[in-house]
Amino acid sequence: MHKILIKNIQQLVQVRETGLHPIKGIDMSELPSISDAWLAIENDIIVGYGKMEEWPGISDWSHLEVIDASGKIVFPTYCDSHTHIVFAGTRESEFVDRINGLSYEEIALRGGGIINSAKKMQTANEEELYKGALLRINEMVLQGTGAIEIKSGYGLSLADELKMLRVIKKLKETLSIPIKSTFLGAHAIPPEFKENRQAYIDLIINEMLPAIANEQLADYSDVFCERNYFTPEETLLILKAAKQYGIAAKVHAEQLSNSGGVLAGVKADAISVDHLEYVGDEEIAALLGSDTMPVILPGAAFFLSLPNPPAKKMIQAGLPLAIASDFNPGSSPSGNLNLMNAIACIQYGLTPEQTINASTLNGAYAMGLINDYGSITIGKKANFVITKEIPSMAYLPYAFGSNLIEQVYINGKLFKGF
Repeated sequence: MHKILIKNIQQLVQVRETGLHPIKGIDMSELPSISDAWLAIENDIIVGYGKMEEWPGISDWSHLEVIDASGKIVFPTYCDSHTHIVFAGTRESEFVDRINGLSYEEIALRGGGIINSAKKMQTANEEELYKGALLRINEMVLQGTGAIEIKSGYGLSLADELKMLRVIKKLKETLSIPIKSTFLGAHAIPPEFKENRQAYIDLIINEMLPAIANEQLADYSDVFCERNYFTPEETLLILKAAKQYGIAAKVHAEQLSNSGGVLAGVKADAISVDHLEYVGDEEIAALLGSDTMPVILPGAAFFLSLPNPPAKKMIQAGLPLAIASDFNPGSSPSGNLNLMNAIACIQYGLTPEQTINASTLNGAYAMGLINDYGSITIGKKANFVITKEIPSMAYLPYAFGSNLIEQVYINGKLFKGF
């Protein structure tokens, strides 16, 4: 049995007795913490914590590893509930196109965007996709992320969607961090179906979903509900079909316009609706009456120069909020949740406390992992971060250009790479 005692922790953050419910509204401003603390781990489980002056002793522990965290902060690893990190090839040429004046939608209409990634996917094999994703996951974990959701959606054909999902399944089976898999065949209409979009929707419902369910490749099904992509009616049709196979819903919603994605997501009992730059009062009211988690993706809004989502307004209305990276080759080429939290503080006016709640416990909820991850809670998995010596938790978003994560523990073990 491997036992760890972390002692003299300057601040132990996100300490919750149960940690089994998302944080909402005014409570998002509260981040429970213990100063001058200890944390005890047995194998891969958190078994105790408290103030150093109340440490009960270690007489019953043998072979104990002791870590001195003087001047450092310990908090649970981030839970990134929205990524697209299985992809083939990057899209920096489109980045330059946007610098030169083209919009994201204009680039997409001339064959760029999602369709560009789909073309690259056709010639990629599973091994190179796996290796590429592994490099990205290594980088993300070293930056403090300990749970990841990964979407398909760059296949847009039965063979290529299955290829992506099989790669995600292999990552789930071979890596020690929890990974959730999301089928996003409804990411865009492929060019060959441009004149018959219903035929592509039929392909998703009648061929892709049965094959995916047969191989148990997806935890969730997602739809890009947006102008020029999929309508709310089409979204509901696809998500209803997925539900019949026991695959729960997620929705890309209100990113480029107010297009009905949130309302469709609430109707479909989606675990989350993500992006939300164009959310209005009707969407906020609908979310208040649901168990659906609103998720903002600061990296995508920043990279595409989109309007800021009304994050403060949603919290002030009493909603929970999660933050994820949207790590993908076209609109958010970063999985660094330290940076995402900094953007949310600097541009959206969220407090550091709100962003940590959003990227840990609420992120865990948005990917169905809240029972085991997202907080320092006895009985939860020992996935946590030890920072470098920093004065406070607010210093993380304040010093947004610095790498302040010193060590990351996954399942009670120091992460040294996969």
